Amino acid sequence: MLNAVTVSQIKRQLSNINQQSKNDQSMKHAFLFCALLFSYFSHSQNSIQSEALPKIGTINGTVIDQSLKQPIPYATVAIKSDDSVIQGGITEEDGGFKLTNISAGKHILEVQFIGYQTYQKNITISTENYKVNLGTIALVENVTELEGVSVVAERSTIEQKIDRKVINVGKDLTTQGASASDIMNNLPSINVDQQTGALSMRGNSNVRVMVDGKLSNVPVEQLLKQIPSTSIKQIELITNPSAKYNPEGMSGIINIILHKNANIGFNGNLSVGLAYEDQAKFNSALDLNYRNGKLNLYGSYGNNISKYTNDGRIERFDDPASTGFNENQVQLLDFLNNRKSHLYKLGVDYFINEKNTFSVFTNQNLYDGKFNGQTDIINMDPSVSDTRQVFTQNNNNHNEQYNVVYKRDFEKDGHNIELEVDYSNFENEEDADFRFMGTSVQPDYLDFVDTRRQQTIANLDYVNPLSENSKLELGLEYRTFETNVDYSSTGLSYNEQGNLIPTPDTDFVYGMDIYSAYATFGQNFDKWSYQLGARMEDVGVAADTNNVRSFTDDYLEIYPSAFVTYSPSEKNQFQMSFSRRVDRPGLGQVNPIREWSTPKISSYGNEELLPQFTNSYEINYTRRLNNGSLTFGMYYRTIEDEINQVLNVDRLDLTKQILTYGNFDNTNAYGFEVSSNYKPLSWWNINASVDMYTQTQRGLTELLNPSDNDPSVDDIITEEVEVDNVAFNARLNNNFTITKKLSLSLFGFYRGENESLQLTTKPMYFVNTGARYSFADGKGSFSLNFNDVFNTMKFGLEGERPYRQNGTFNWESRTIYAGITYRFGDGKNRKVNRKNRDDNTKESSGGFL
Repeated sequence: MLNAVTVSQIKRQLSNINQQSKNDQSMKHAFLFCALLFSYFSHSQNSIQSEALPKIGTINGTVIDQSLKQPIPYATVAIKSDDSVIQGGITEEDGGFKLTNISAGKHILEVQFIGYQTYQKNITISTENYKVNLGTIALVENVTELEGVSVVAERSTIEQKIDRKVINVGKDLTTQGASASDIMNNLPSINVDQQTGALSMRGNSNVRVMVDGKLSNVPVEQLLKQIPSTSIKQIELITNPSAKYNPEGMSGIINIILHKNANIGFNGNLSVGLAYEDQAKFNSALDLNYRNGKLNLYGSYGNNISKYTNDGRIERFDDPASTGFNENQVQLLDFLNNRKSHLYKLGVDYFINEKNTFSVFTNQNLYDGKFNGQTDIINMDPSVSDTRQVFTQNNNNHNEQYNVVYKRDFEKDGHNIELEVDYSNFENEEDADFRFMGTSVQPDYLDFVDTRRQQTIANLDYVNPLSENSKLELGLEYRTFETNVDYSSTGLSYNEQGNLIPTPDTDFVYGMDIYSAYATFGQNFDKWSYQLGARMEDVGVAADTNNVRSFTDDYLEIYPSAFVTYSPSEKNQFQMSFSRRVDRPGLGQVNPIREWSTPKISSYGNEELLPQFTNSYEINYTRRLNNGSLTFGMYYRTIEDEINQVLNVDRLDLTKQILTYGNFDNTNAYGFEVSSNYKPLSWWNINASVDMYTQTQRGLTELLNPSDNDPSVDDIITEEVEVDNVAFNARLNNNFTITKKLSLSLFGFYRGENESLQLTTKPMYFVNTGARYSFADGKGSFSLNFNDVFNTMKFGLEGERPYRQNGTFNWESRTIYAGITYRFGDGKNRKVNRKNRDDNTKESSGGFL
C-alpha cells in the first residue's frame, strides 16, 4: 500500500490525465480539479486552518473497474474540505491506496481516472472513527467520454523510484530517431558508441539490457537497432538493482518496456519513419490488440531497413629510434553497413477468473546484415609497399523466444504467486571474405562462423503483504544457457615452429547452469521506508574446445542489497542503497576463435577468464520545486578481479598484435549525476542532466625492445598500464508548445574527453532540432527532425599504445528524419494489471514531474 503521497504526484497524475483526454469535457474537468488543488496551496489561510486540526485519520481501500472486476492502478484519490484538497495520492498496481495523517472533521473523498465517472463519498474523521476502510470502490465507465486507444504523452518525464529511474517516453523523445539506439544518448547516464553501437552506463559497458523484463539472446547492438522508438512506452534505468534481479552487470540494468494495450475491442497503432543523409534508413511498426471477455490478443511487427556509411583515417607514428619495425603509415578506412531486421510478437492473456491468469507470447527476431569494408595502408617510407584489405561479411541470424506465465492471486490484496518459463534460441551464420592487394604476402582467405545460443529460464515468485506497511517477496530461479561456435577457414596460420599451415577448424562450446533463490522484505513508516534482500547463486561453468574440456569454474555466491528512503517533507527525499553485483565474462571475451582481424591486429577471447564482482553504494537526493524538480546522486564502486583488455605481441608474427582479456587486481570507480525538470513558462519545458564519473583502469600491454635490430620473442617487454579516467557528459532538452497541435524541440549533447588503456577519445557534441504536428483529433502525428545541425558529431582519437597514433571517424550523424504515427480502434481505454515480473517495486515519493 502507498503511504500518503505528495501533491506533486497528484499534479503528475493530473498531467497524465490531461495528456490522455480526447474531448473538451474531460479536459475542463481535469483543469478544474488542478485549479482547486493550486488554489488550496496559494491560500495560506486554508493551510493554517488545516494545520490547526489534529491529524489522526487513516483511509484505505481498493479501486476496481465495475464490469471487468480488475484493479485500476494510478487512479487519483483526493480528500477535500471546503473545496480545497487537503490530502491525496494515487493507487498502486493492485488498485490499493492508503492515506494517512488526515485532519479531524467532515471531508469528501474523490476518486478519478480518465474514462470513468468520478466517485465521491462523504466521510467523517473523529477520535471515535479515525480508521476508515472503504473496501472496494468500483468505478463506472464513462461511455460518452472516451473513444479510441491510449494517447502517448507529449513530453517525456522521469520518475525516481526506490531502485530505478523510469523515463516515460513521450513524443518529444521518439522524434530524436527511428530506433531505440537513436534515442539512448538522450537519457541520463547512457552513452551509445556511434562507431560500434556499444552501450554503456556511467562509463561502463557491463550493463544488461532487458525488454519487458526479459533478457534477450539477440546481441545488444543489434537489438537496439531493431526496436522502433515509437514502440517504447518506458525505459527503466536500474543503476543499483535489488536482490530480486539477476546480479549480472556492474553498471546496472536497462529495461525497455514496450506498449501493451489491453483495451476493450480492437485497437492499434501504426508508425512509419524515414531518415536520410547519404543512405536511406527506413523504420516502421504496427501494434494490434483485441480484448473481449476473458481473452486479450495482441501482436506487433517492427522493421528496420537501413544503410550506414562510415569512413575514417588513422595515422600511425612508430618511434623513430626503433630499428626493428618502423612503420609510420596512414590507414584509410571506408565501410558500408546494410541491415534488414524484422521483429514479430504474438501473445494472448487468458483471464480464467478473478484470481487466475494464464499468459503466453512469442518473439521472433530476423536479421540480415551485409558489411563491406576497405582498409588502405599507405606507408610513409617509399621503400615499403602499400597494402589494401577488402573485407565483406554476410551475417544472418534468427532469435525465437517463447514465454509462458501462470499467476494466482489470493484473497488478500497483493498476495500472489507466479510461475514463468522462458525459452529462447539464437542462431547466427557469418561468412567473411578477406582479400589483400598490393605486395602483401598475406594470402586471401574465407572465414565461416556458425553460432547457436540456447537459454532457458524458470522463475517462481511469491509476494505476500504481511501488513499494510510491509511486504515479503521470495523467489526461486533456474537458468541454463549454452553457446556453440563452429569455426572454419580457408586461410593459413603460423604454427609454433613458424611454418604456414592451414588454419585448423575449431568447435567451441561454453555453457553455464545457475541455481538461485532470493528474499526481500520491505516496510514503510511515516517518513521512512526500507527494503532488505539477498540472493544466493550456485554457478557451474564449463568450456570445451574441440570436444576437450578446456575450462571449468564452480562457485557459490551471496548478493545482498539494501535500500533506505527518508522523506522529511513533501519537497525533500533522500535515498541510500547498496548492492553486490557480478560481471560474468561474455562470449566475445571467452571465445578463443578470432573475432575480428586487420592487417596489424586481431582479437581473441580468453576462455579462462573469471567473473568480476562489484560492491555498489549510491545516494540520491530529490528536491521538488514549484515548477519542477531536481535530483542529485552520487555512487561509489569497489571492483574485485577486474576484467580488462590485454594487448600482446603475436608470437607467430612479431609485426602484429593480439587483443584479448584478463583479470586484474581490485579497483574502484565513483561519480555523480544531476538531473532536473523545470517549466519556466506554460509553453516551455526543460529537461537537463549532467554526469561525471571516474574509474581506474588497469591492463597489460607488450612491446618489442626498440633497441634490438633483429627482434625476437625474447625481446618482448611486458608493461602494466594504469589509467585514471575522468569523463563528463551533459544533456539539455527543450520542448516548446506553439499551439495545441504544433510543438518544437531543441536537444543538445556534450561528451567530454574519455581515456582508455589504449586511446584517448576527444570531446564531441551535437545539436538536434525537431517539430511535431498532431492531426485527426490527436490520433495522428507528423514529426520532422534535423539531427546534428552543425555537423559536429565526429569521433577523434589519439594514443601512445601500442604505438603513437591519431585518427578521426565520420558517420551519418547529420540526418533528416520524418515520421508519422496513427492510432486507431473502437475500444474504451481500460488498462488491466498486466504482468511485468521486474516492475513490481514500490514507487517512492520522490520523482520528476
